[in-house]
Amino acid sequence: MHPSISFVLAEMKLIAAYLLALLGGNTSPSAECLKDILGSVGADADDDKIKLLLSEVKGKDITELIASGREKLASVPSGGGGGSVAVAATGGGGGGGAPAAAEPKKEEKVEEKEESDDDMGFSLFD
Repeated sequence: MHPSISFVLAEMKLIAAYLLALLGGNTSPSAECLKDILGSVGADADDDKIKLLLSEVKGKDITELIASGREKLASVPSGGGGGSVAVAATGGGGGGGAPAAAEPKKEEKVEEKEESDDDMGFSLFD
């Protein structure tokens, strides 16, 4: 796994633990609380990352933080345009009706495989 991916997953684990604590009714989760949540699923917690997270969210409304995060994510390119480009490139070849009918069937199989990959090879709490 790429180092930056493991860093992002570690951050997401902390955020998930924080949100779980909030959902459980703890309006101000402590570092120990987050460690307990992560430990309950066998995940390790880095003290420095926990302190950073808690300092960043201290005194802020979680709904505003989530809304701000959504705005930031909306501006991030997420790809996904390649499939439609490939279909457009193969569809206009002029090679007859039968080969063109075979191409979409191959595309459908590829899409099914992508959709069936639920956890994308990693778990939130690995």
